[in-house]
Amino acid sequence: MDAAMEQPAFQTFCRSHVERMEGVLGELLPGEEILPARLHRAMRYSVLGGGKRIRPLLVYATGHCLAVAAEQLDRPAAALELIHAYSLVHDDLPAMDNDDLRRGRPTCHRAFDEATAILAGDGLQALAFQIVAETGWGVTPEWQLRMLRALAASAGSRGMVGGQAIDLAAVGHELALPALETMHLHKTGMLIRCAVQLALFAAGRDRGEQYEALLHYADRVGLAFQVQDDILDEIGDLELTGKAMQGADRSRNKPSFVTLLGLAGAQDYAQRLLEEALAALLSWGAEADHLRALARLIVERSK
Repeated sequence: MDAAMEQPAFQTFCRSHVERMEGVLGELLPGEEILPARLHRAMRYSVLGGGKRIRPLLVYATGHCLAVAAEQLDRPAAALELIHAYSLVHDDLPAMDNDDLRRGRPTCHRAFDEATAILAGDGLQALAFQIVAETGWGVTPEWQLRMLRALAASAGSRGMVGGQAIDLAAVGHELALPALETMHLHKTGMLIRCAVQLALFAAGRDRGEQYEALLHYADRVGLAFQVQDDILDEIGDLELTGKAMQGADRSRNKPSFVTLLGLAGAQDYAQRLLEEALAALLSWGAEADHLRALARLIVERSK
């Protein structure tokens, strides 16, 4: 078991909120019987097929830190997970990473077909904005608008999609550490940063020292997440990661923190990022313990 999950309170928090998120996603996604049924089956397959739910957990843990009711976090957390799921569906396509397995199951375009996978990703992205824009879930229109802007910015050409474009252009090239960090602060880090932003907006906060501290925490955690992903791509247990092969990035000639720094160097860098993330929370007390444990889990995870 990862060391962070040995803490009973954090273990209970993760279990209860992952279960909560599964229920919320199941209710918000269109039912499989609703036309077009094949498309909706593909959307549900791509979202409800397991996953760590790290981004929703970050929303809930930040909300816990700020004393925000879970009901005000459900839709933002679900929207972020839908954006993440859509990105994975598209990343797996033959024109992108051309992966056959995701979480130990056939990827969406393998389980259905390529056109359905493209449309499923499109549908998930659109649904993410719809569920935040709808009314009656405890957040005022002003803060809903801020959430929508944050989602759009984090997912767009200057966020996740932009990072993916940089990643594709970097194949076959060596990147220095600052360029690699920039790529992953966009590709992976922007959605993690958005998780913290969404909870801050649910609490009615958008400025101040603690606001900036939480965003700095998110940026360090976002980079640490990607460094650990690169490490697991190289040495992870395939049964745990659910991938088809080790060293996939290396085989595709993609730059990574492991190819740049070496395995030991990447592990040291992940630990340094963890220390910086924890240092950003020094002004917080026990209310931020779940955020601290999540940062440790991200660096210590084995899948």
